[in-house]
Amino acid sequence: MAQIGFIGMGTMGQGMALNLAKAGHTVKTWNRTPFDSRALGAEPAATMAEAMSGADYVMYCLGDDRAVEDVVFGPEGVLANVESSQVVIDLSTIDPETSAKESAAFAEKGVKFLDAPVFGSKGETNAGGLWIVVGGPREVFESAAEVLDPISETTHYMGESGSGAKMKLVGNLIVAAQLEALGESLTLAKKAGLNLVDVLGVLKVTDFKSPIFDGVGAAVVAGDYSPSFALKWMLKDANLVVAFAERLGAPVPATRSTRTTIEKAIAEGWGEENASALIKALSKEGGVDLAS
Repeated sequence: MAQIGFIGMGTMGQGMALNLAKAGHTVKTWNRTPFDSRALGAEPAATMAEAMSGADYVMYCLGDDRAVEDVVFGPEGVLANVESSQVVIDLSTIDPETSAKESAAFAEKGVKFLDAPVFGSKGETNAGGLWIVVGGPREVFESAAEVLDPISETTHYMGESGSGAKMKLVGNLIVAAQLEALGESLTLAKKAGLNLVDVLGVLKVTDFKSPIFDGVGAAVVAGDYSPSFALKWMLKDANLVVAFAERLGAPVPATRSTRTTIEKAIAEGWGEENASALIKALSKEGGVDLAS
């Protein structure tokens, strides 16, 4: 069993720490605001250095690039405290350029590093059922299975350092497009006088079916926008996708359109609700109520 220093006790980090501890690993946690992780089977540390001391793996899942910059590159941060024997795993969704900066900095200190962002939200992290996309040396990825497997349903090696961060943005583009498509289709169906339960029944069995359509569709019809992944974070991700695509000269018109929808929903005050709340902006524009 490994000793793990885990940094970042947000919704995602809590679920990961819980499942790592359940797998028998020793987990010490640190959060920028005090958090008692003992209920997760972990041990809270007073400082980041304490959480990292003696760890085989240093893992962190943080909200955005600014948080990664602060936690990794700050004067008392990960880079200042890391030991050459440790493996560092960044599970955050961030700009691939930030990930590349991390990789270069850790390589300079002789530290092994993986970018390993995750797909999934509150339910998947609590169940240990995330899907993880990983960039970095293959041998490091393979040896890290002991800490990646307890938090995931599947892990996917994507290639050299930065490949996980890039794949995460590719996947987030798909998620945003599906939510936009679902919102547009349900709004259109409601305007057309169709029963939305019947509509979802069709979406569930056709060749364009999707777990997102099933889960989110049922919640929308029930009027349930309780957050598993907040809409404000989806705006962050949409901005990352657009910026990444612009640097590569790749067209992403659908993502730009979805970003506009998200911005409208946040302007209505729905930023703390689930990411599916972007659908509320579409139904409001259409003048319909999608809840049955």
